[in-house]
Amino acid sequence: MTLVDTDAALADRILGGWLGRIAGNMLGKPVEQGEVWTRDRIDRYLRQAAALPLTDYLPEPTGDDAIALRPEWRQCVRGRIHGSCRDDDVDYAILGLHLLETHGFGFSTEQVGDLWLLRLPYLQTFTAERAAYRNLADGLKPPLTATYDNPYQEWIGALIRADIYGWTCPGVPRRAASLARRDAVLSHTGNGVYGAMWAAALIAAAFTAPTVRHAVDQALTVIPASSRLARTVRRVVSLHDTRMSWEDTLTTVAEETVGMGWIHTVPNAAVLTAGLLYGDGDFTRTITLTVRGGLDTDSNGATAGSVAGVFGGASAIPDHWKAPLEDTVRSAVFGFDGVRISELAERTLRLAELEA
Repeated sequence: MTLVDTDAALADRILGGWLGRIAGNMLGKPVEQGEVWTRDRIDRYLRQAAALPLTDYLPEPTGDDAIALRPEWRQCVRGRIHGSCRDDDVDYAILGLHLLETHGFGFSTEQVGDLWLLRLPYLQTFTAERAAYRNLADGLKPPLTATYDNPYQEWIGALIRADIYGWTCPGVPRRAASLARRDAVLSHTGNGVYGAMWAAALIAAAFTAPTVRHAVDQALTVIPASSRLARTVRRVVSLHDTRMSWEDTLTTVAEETVGMGWIHTVPNAAVLTAGLLYGDGDFTRTITLTVRGGLDTDSNGATAGSVAGVFGGASAIPDHWKAPLEDTVRSAVFGFDGVRISELAERTLRLAELEA
């Protein structure tokens, strides 16, 4: 493979990561409320719309289902999408890109917090991020920003911020995890931090891993083997290895993680891992299984799309996922609303080449 071919392949994979993240986020956004939109209810919705197996964005609701959907559903269902709608799962990828462009790969946790205050509106933050933002505004410094009056320390927020570190460290999962950790400790502890490290490593590994299973295995090496997150991911892997069905795997792990809540990192990592393993590198199957798995559907769909998009590249993502996005991102990050997806990918590529 020539250098030009290598550069072109890397560019295609990074663009695939961005497109996959945004498409997966849009797919899951209408049903993002895990205590309402259970796995059974999502499939019932799809069955009523004759949309199983799911191969496209969610269909428009019928009857009373519209009341239960997120209010943004009108911009996220098939036939109504014109560019991506704003979401924190994409905002943090953009903010991370800006962080690396501004401060480089030697950024500090304090600089992450400074950019939040400068570029991100407070009311567009949630759970652990909002607690950390409030603590920053009150003058607290990391790591106290993560622990003071913050009951969400192991929720999924840090994980959704991790993609940029994977995209810019292609094939180097341990470096990606180290960067993600430096970001995550602003707002999270324990499994919340491990989730970010794991996701960044997973995405970095997807650039070079021969199979998605190899990427999952590599990502496990960057977090403590005894952590609840690592044990749960390994449990999903072991059930998949026994050829248990996707449905039965999720049911089994849901019973083992009951009580953790639908935004906690651990049960969401289980849904995500199952989507990746049973999707087996196919973009459509990966993101649709992940979203059908329930819990934090837009966050899980976004990360699954990022991994699958990197694994196969943008060229392998079917057009019906890409075309409605119209190469446009809506964002709450100051200065980035309306930015082109292709521009974000090009800027990410420059950082990846700089770090190589």
